[in-house]
Amino acid sequence: MKNSAINDLLKVMVKLRSPTGCPWDREQSHLTLRRHAIEEVYELIDAIEARDDIEMAEELGDLLLQVVFHCQLARERGAFDFEKVTRHLVDKLIRRHPHVFGTTKVKNVDEVWANWEKIKKAEKDGTHLERKSAFDGIPKHLPALLRAEKLLKKAHKAKVRADGHHSKRTLTKAALANELFELVSFAQVRGWSAEELLSGETKKRERQWRRQEQAGLPKIRS
Repeated sequence: MKNSAINDLLKVMVKLRSPTGCPWDREQSHLTLRRHAIEEVYELIDAIEARDDIEMAEELGDLLLQVVFHCQLARERGAFDFEKVTRHLVDKLIRRHPHVFGTTKVKNVDEVWANWEKIKKAEKDGTHLERKSAFDGIPKHLPALLRAEKLLKKAHKAKVRADGHHSKRTLTKAALANELFELVSFAQVRGWSAEELLSGETKKRERQWRRQEQAGLPKIRS
């Protein structure tokens, strides 16, 4: 792969941020750009699901722009640059794939994931990124349903998740999908936000489960 396009992109970004560049680009910061990255990811997902290679290539470019933009902002304040970001990524991929770049043997994907988690934990231990709880590392700004799913998976691994009432229910996927939609409709009719309600409930459960985890109790009841 030629490097000229990447180099051209970095030069264009420098120009856009320069005094003679674009007024809009010069006004941006990490904070003002944060929502754009989310939008670009969703647009990329749309292109992937549409199986539209032309659109996918464009959306990947838009997502790459966000990476380059943030790298330029960081470079201007002496924090890091695109080279450091890519070098860190290369080193991490090699380090976390010892079964490819080293001598570690794995039998299946489960062992790959187990090794990945062990290596990741070792990398973060003793740093400000150390995850002292099984519930650490879940992005705060995930949509409520996605965050609830991730929290439940973490709780299961931490052995603090209660089975709740759903364990005795029998629902098909279609029936569950319909029920979820009806719950959203029910909330909307009453002027409530289903997203905010689930987000609040998820935060409450997380606080509860973190207390149980710290107390060393095996599980809680819902």
